[in-house]
Amino acid sequence: MKTNNLIDRRSFVKMAGAAWVATLAPRVAFALERADAVFASGFMAPDGSYGVATLTEEGEIVERSLLPARAHGMAFSPACRLAVAFARRPGTYAMIFSPDGTAEPVVITSAEGRHFFGHGCFSADGRLLYATENDFSANRGMIGIYGGRQGFTKIGEFPTYGIGPHDMTLAADGRTLAIANGGIETHPDFGRTKLNLDYMEPSLTLVDAATGALIEKHALPPSLNRLSTRHVDIGADGRVWFACQYEGARNDLPPLVGHFAKGEDLRFVDLPERTTAALANYVGAIAVNRREGLVGLTSPKGGVAVTLDAKTGAVLAQEQVADAAGVAAASHAFAFSSYGGRFEKHRSPVAWDQHIVRLAEGQADASPERALRSSQR
Repeated sequence: MKTNNLIDRRSFVKMAGAAWVATLAPRVAFALERADAVFASGFMAPDGSYGVATLTEEGEIVERSLLPARAHGMAFSPACRLAVAFARRPGTYAMIFSPDGTAEPVVITSAEGRHFFGHGCFSADGRLLYATENDFSANRGMIGIYGGRQGFTKIGEFPTYGIGPHDMTLAADGRTLAIANGGIETHPDFGRTKLNLDYMEPSLTLVDAATGALIEKHALPPSLNRLSTRHVDIGADGRVWFACQYEGARNDLPPLVGHFAKGEDLRFVDLPERTTAALANYVGAIAVNRREGLVGLTSPKGGVAVTLDAKTGAVLAQEQVADAAGVAAASHAFAFSSYGGRFEKHRSPVAWDQHIVRLAEGQADASPERALRSSQR
């Protein structure tokens, strides 16, 4: 779940414990001491292996864990203080771990006939994990429900009311899931091939997390049926922001970013032509800085990072970032990463993946060690 408050260095150290901090190399311990916030992101190492790392706001790596395959989206629960890394589509694993490294991770796999779409979120109390999945035989998007108290085994599912769901997030009410149905049909027999580009059905849905009932569905108009709705985040006012990837002609300049609130129609942001062209018809990640009222975008194809005013949609900053990957709210606005190993001003010998999760404070009803131990029973 994307949350509001940054985890400060003191909170992270307290959560991890003095014994864990003592294991850090002096350089890393010094970087953590200076850090304002802590993040996590998937990466590929120079030897081709994959992992997930916690890192400071300046980009210093604090801790690493290995992954069985490439990761994509991530989520963090301040309630149980656990994070999850989802496999890249059409992957079949997700790894639940404690960001401070104090407990052994748990790896789960998707059910037969399903694969993950690379994203998900925790329930408000941290006891459930929701994952976007593909029921590829029926060509329908599903939300898999995994119970933390049942070892993160699958305990249920309900539809996303669309095709090809990708990102989703939980609203502040703790009950409403905002889901981006990309509208693209895929099947694991064909890898990442898009099978229905001529008749895509992109949409955004609001779904009741408790009952699985559809609250609202917003289908894109026929004129924009090749505009795949991919990533979402929610503002402080409850407004859902969404970012798109266009599957049409390269010289087209469709709108790529929009927003809506419950009970409203979709509204696209009228970006300057220069910015739309720079995004190269592909927004790879979106994040809202609720405290500052900002929206951040990245485009690896365009090699650009963009910051918008959430109230007006005006472009406040546009920065060239080669192979721009993830974006997450930071104390100064946004932290950006790249496939080339850049995280803010620091460069590491890894290729960061497309998403960053900001680790947030929260009162836990269980320690990460206890939560993971119960999941392993």
